[in-house]
Amino acid sequence: MRTFIFSNTFLIPSIALIGAQLLPSAARADESSGEDTIIVTATRSGQSLSDSGRSIAVIDITQLQQRQVVGVAELLRTTPGVTLARNGGPGSFTGIFIRGAQSEQTATLIDGVKINDPSSPGGGFNFSDLLTDTIERIEVLRGPQSVLWGSQAIGGVVNLVTRDPSDQLTLQARGEYGSLDTAHLTGHVADRIGPVAFSADVGYLTTDGVSAFDRAFGGREKDGYRLFGANTKAVVTLSDAASIDLRGFYTRSRVDLDGFAPPSFAFGDTAEYQRQEQVVGYGGLNLAMFGGRLHNRVAVNYALVDRDSYDRSAGTAPTFQGRGRNIRYEYQGVADLADWAKATFGGEHQKESYRTYDPFSGTQRAHAHTDSLYADLHLKPLPELSMGGGVRYDDHSGFGHATTTSADISWTPNGGPTRFKASYGEGFKAPTLYQLYSDFGNRNLRAERARGFDAGVVQKLLGGRIELGATWFIRSVRQQIDFDLSSFTYANLTRVRSKGFELEAKIQPIKGLAVTANYTLAHSINREPGSPDRGKDLARRPRRTVNASADYRWPAGQSIGLTVSRVAHSYDDPANTVRLSGYTLVDLRAAWPLTDRVELFGRIENLFAERYETAFRYGQLGRTATIGAKLAY
Repeated sequence: MRTFIFSNTFLIPSIALIGAQLLPSAARADESSGEDTIIVTATRSGQSLSDSGRSIAVIDITQLQQRQVVGVAELLRTTPGVTLARNGGPGSFTGIFIRGAQSEQTATLIDGVKINDPSSPGGGFNFSDLLTDTIERIEVLRGPQSVLWGSQAIGGVVNLVTRDPSDQLTLQARGEYGSLDTAHLTGHVADRIGPVAFSADVGYLTTDGVSAFDRAFGGREKDGYRLFGANTKAVVTLSDAASIDLRGFYTRSRVDLDGFAPPSFAFGDTAEYQRQEQVVGYGGLNLAMFGGRLHNRVAVNYALVDRDSYDRSAGTAPTFQGRGRNIRYEYQGVADLADWAKATFGGEHQKESYRTYDPFSGTQRAHAHTDSLYADLHLKPLPELSMGGGVRYDDHSGFGHATTTSADISWTPNGGPTRFKASYGEGFKAPTLYQLYSDFGNRNLRAERARGFDAGVVQKLLGGRIELGATWFIRSVRQQIDFDLSSFTYANLTRVRSKGFELEAKIQPIKGLAVTANYTLAHSINREPGSPDRGKDLARRPRRTVNASADYRWPAGQSIGLTVSRVAHSYDDPANTVRLSGYTLVDLRAAWPLTDRVELFGRIENLFAERYETAFRYGQLGRTATIGAKLAY
């Protein structure tokens, strides 16, 4: 049967694959849960989860379909060690924190390619426009990981693996409508014509949203959100050993904002809004040599982000314009040195540039380039023992150079049911162009540097029907960049320490029922000597989170599910004077296949209409209900 599903595929920028023969086949080698799952993020090539000593959460296609979660960030926050903060409703800036690290200290990847916004002050990634429907799996790698992924990978790495073009005609579509006049319609087509396999997606999302200025403080007007997008992917097979990957992605969005209007400059409802346009392109050549023992990838990718802000009360001219561009040239090799040894190595040259304009500072522009070399070696000398280590060197035109290292080990004393693991990693984050060269910049900035260590155990019981895990971690960051109020410039001001543990459980008590749960304690504090905030919690970092999900599927295909999340209190400021209360969210979902080609589904999110904030005075969604349909041909 050929599937036909209305799908939000346009919302996932299909930038690139690590290579047709390096990543996709490895990523899909096994969709089952457990230690036989093949992961790609820890080594930039296929590796069994049981052979990795790192802390990794994997969300596969089954979980993605069951959960019905639209936003990637909402799905990520239910994984161990991850929390989020959003400045309002749908479309508002959304950042995630991994083990208490800054949101800008997370490397975000799509099909193994790192993306960021060079025009933003912190250089981070905004998850607000990133939805789930084209994603086949998500891997969340926790801890410093700069050896393979370079700058920003201090807290960890989020890698989203999208669907490949199909070898046969596949038509998919999905439509849903719900609270706040929210609707989205999307379509997908994929096929193969001779040596060319391709896919194309288009869609539109609209919602009235909620007031970004929390209604508990007087917010009244709704801040709407609209998004149009399209993407295309193609793989040209030249031979059994060679292929070409081509990718294109485009989005255009508009979101209403609230701000700080004169003359009081107090936060409140305003007539502000933002338009954003993003264009991404990728081209890569993949070549296998020596009977497939050496895989090579040569690629170039390009990303352009345009952001314009407006205030209808101040006229039609933009109040801010930002233009960010990033172009990267890459080579990566993966060599099977022996049956028990694999090496991953490569080099990159990246050039990023930005231009901003506002009426006060006028036009500002700058650019920088980075040259990088990396190598990672993984060994499996015994069936029960796997270990690895790597090193990276980066030379940045703005701050200088950085060298990072990593190591990990995994050992099972009984052939699989029990597994001990440990890893050490280093990370760095280069100062952004804004932090270096803007009116508030400091050209003497050094890179943020991090070291992290974790250790844990995974235990399977009852033939794998129960899997329990526990991991302890600690990470220190020095030279963290913050804004210095005494000089009104950016400076390397802060040292940070994060430590804690994560508990995980996966249970399948009966056929058709899957239960997962996790608990995270992450204590992230300021450790800078002499700072008035020394010993205080980092802003918007709850110490404790608990997540639990249960899904049951009847033999006829009907399904029902429940997710409960509890987030402890946090503070909105470094001085810990503004408290954000803890909250509990409950989501329900169900699906009903009418035929083998038609399925109805529905969900209720925030069932008990919990009122909460992830950022002070920014409103969040209350109870919402959605119904939809999937079609198949």
